[in-house]
Amino acid sequence: MNEPTEPTILHVDMDAFYASVAELDHPELRGKAVVVGAGARGVVLSANYAARKFGIRAAMPVGRAQRMAPHAIFVAPDHHRYSEISERVMQIFNSYTPIVEPISLDEAFLDVTGARKLLGTGREIATSIRARVEKEEGITCSVGIAPSKFIAKLASQHCKPNGMLEITTDRILTFLHPLPVGAIWGVGPKTAEQLERLGLHTVADIANTPRATLIRALGDAAGASLYELAWGRDYRDVTPEEPDKSISAAETFSTDLDNPIEILQEFLRMTEKATARLREKGLFAKTISIKVRFADFSTINRSKTLPLAIDSTHEVYEVVKALYLALKIDRARLRLVGVALENLQEDSPEQLVLGAREKGWRDAEGAIDRAKARFGRGSVRPGRLIKAESDEDEEDN
Repeated sequence: MNEPTEPTILHVDMDAFYASVAELDHPELRGKAVVVGAGARGVVLSANYAARKFGIRAAMPVGRAQRMAPHAIFVAPDHHRYSEISERVMQIFNSYTPIVEPISLDEAFLDVTGARKLLGTGREIATSIRARVEKEEGITCSVGIAPSKFIAKLASQHCKPNGMLEITTDRILTFLHPLPVGAIWGVGPKTAEQLERLGLHTVADIANTPRATLIRALGDAAGASLYELAWGRDYRDVTPEEPDKSISAAETFSTDLDNPIEILQEFLRMTEKATARLREKGLFAKTISIKVRFADFSTINRSKTLPLAIDSTHEVYEVVKALYLALKIDRARLRLVGVALENLQEDSPEQLVLGAREKGWRDAEGAIDRAKARFGRGSVRPGRLIKAESDEDEEDN
């Protein structure tokens, strides 16, 4: 009788992905501190390793990052470009195994257990993946190799940037137990504080605490999970990508907006972005949501579920506009607006083609999508957006 094969899981994580893409597209940035994040009121999305030396981290306000490193180069994000490269990187992963679980644009788990007979050991597969990503896409990645997702992710974090670390079964506890409690999956600042109050500072401390004590302190699910992970036990499978649950676009303004016309222009801009991605994926949305964040950071969300799913920018915008106007917040100062398309489906609603007007909008938007694919995203824009941008240009002159 054959013994069960021990799993080989890879966690592949791009190194400072957004900043690396900026350097790829602008080689003159290499060797300099680069931060991705626009506007003093926005947040840092990524910082290269040169910028991190000054303490700059993702999710930090851009204004604070600018004060920490005034000489750093701040670049606006290009989400379309990130998605484009991410899609090709995921295709590389899928050429090694069909069992790929993307976690975000720049990281994924791969179960290569079944590929070992054909492609070699986990280390050999990881080495090949890293070489291909760098050769084909011009960016680097770090890979953790282990029998479980939890340990593989920890391993990739400990070999950045541009590294590879394998943690075999016999080395798991030696690697894991000296780490601080915050290294365990799901332990955030509040839980870490609770554990510190209990006198638990390292993963070894948690492992040597009775399960019942952890359950009393943290609750059934969290306590039991923490105990298992502290012993390196993680039985979750790598789950291939599920269909998109939603597509969204949001914008934080450089200065607060209180003019309803300008706010609707921004809603149109976000609608255009979201619906273009919707059509690119061949999907339709039944639920349309908007997000409005005020100057004091309070936030309102509103949504509407339609009888038929739609994918037209024009039709989605009419819903978005109605949701915004129904809020009756004229002259309220807003710092962010967003549009989300939810309740997605692949089936094309036949009723949409019955009316010539609706068919005309869809045909026009299909032509716009094709023009953008050929000539670039800025080549064709809705007339209302072009007018708004022209007005801004005239004011600047």
